[in-house]
Amino acid sequence: MNRRRNPGGIDPVHRSRARRRALQAIYAWQIASGSAQQVIAQFAHEQANEIADLEYFEDLVRGVLRLAPSLDESLSAFVDRDMDQVDQVERAALRIAAYELLHRPDIPYRVVINEAIDSTKRFGSEHGHTYVNGVLDKAAAEWRAPEFNAPRRS
Repeated sequence: MNRRRNPGGIDPVHRSRARRRALQAIYAWQIASGSAQQVIAQFAHEQANEIADLEYFEDLVRGVLRLAPSLDESLSAFVDRDMDQVDQVERAALRIAAYELLHRPDIPYRVVINEAIDSTKRFGSEHGHTYVNGVLDKAAAEWRAPEFNAPRRS
């Protein structure tokens, strides 16, 4: 097993599904509010049926909802408008990625960015992924400078 691509034996497909479901849950929260428990309960059944990483899904949702103001503040240095003016899907993807970049150093920054781009391509506007990529590249360069600047292994 390639540990670099699959740290700790975590199934990357299950993590991807957890992130996609978390994006949907955070999007719903941005529209309608509610507590973390309500949002998780709304999506947990679907999450379990999709064979995803339920624990990671819950960590993302709880973390983003708890830290949304500080995540937005951290992202404000890299976006070209107020966070409340960023498209809802893009905002959810940026918040999840910011949470992972700042609070989950166990997840490689490239994985965080690629997952955010993929989710935005899937659920967002036609060119939303380009915006998300640009913001997260700048954020990762600052927040994960040693990892970002490390030479790539082949």
